Amino acid sequence: MSTEIQQHETMSEPKPFKPESDAPTLPSDVVDALPGKFLVFDGPDGSGKSTQLKMFLNAAKGAGLKVKEVREPGGTEIGEKIRDALLEHLDREEMSLRCEMLLYMASRAQLCEQVIDPALKRGELVVADRFVSSTYAYQGAAGGIPFTEIDQAAEIAMQGVSPDATLIFDVDQETAASRLNPLLDRMEAKGAAFHQRVREGYQTLITGDPDRLSYLGIDARGSESQVFSNIVDALRERFVD
Repeated sequence: MSTEIQQHETMSEPKPFKPESDAPTLPSDVVDALPGKFLVFDGPDGSGKSTQLKMFLNAAKGAGLKVKEVREPGGTEIGEKIRDALLEHLDREEMSLRCEMLLYMASRAQLCEQVIDPALKRGELVVADRFVSSTYAYQGAAGGIPFTEIDQAAEIAMQGVSPDATLIFDVDQETAASRLNPLLDRMEAKGAAFHQRVREGYQTLITGDPDRLSYLGIDARGSESQVFSNIVDALRERFVD
């Protein structure tokens, strides 16, 4: 899987955030519900997740929310080293599926303890680019690892830290393929059948949560503004209505 939004940290004084004049905004009732929440943006490669994540972060910061942005795998010094091993083409030997899954969990364990849990305790809005939902879809549904095994590993890695909502962006496979960067990383290069199983895995998470308490399916087929509106509607339904 590819992730495009990086967590930026600097030792210099941060510049005041200035939203773009034509950027979408978050309504006040949604903004008021978000402090102390943990949101995940997820979905198959080519779903438009990264674009919407950037738009949402801009809107959240523009609304004055204190936001901690993280990405998976990565987000910590240890996690970034794990990320390098996972996403680069490996010239020497093929990585086993369970090794792959456990490396994601190791990165996740460090991220939860070092970054996510402290930020939530400070009342910040935490927004993650992928989380355990990706493991269910990629290593589980597409790779073949039983969900029960992933559950067990996740319980150890996350230690009770879990998203308040995971937004899963969905588009048809043809649209997703047209959006992929031709310079594919190791995960994106696995082919159409693999990506179809990934999409089915995400759909399993959505249909398995009919009350929409954890997994919020987002129709990502429209324009960027339409998809952003779908995000707002889903968040309002989950946290306001």
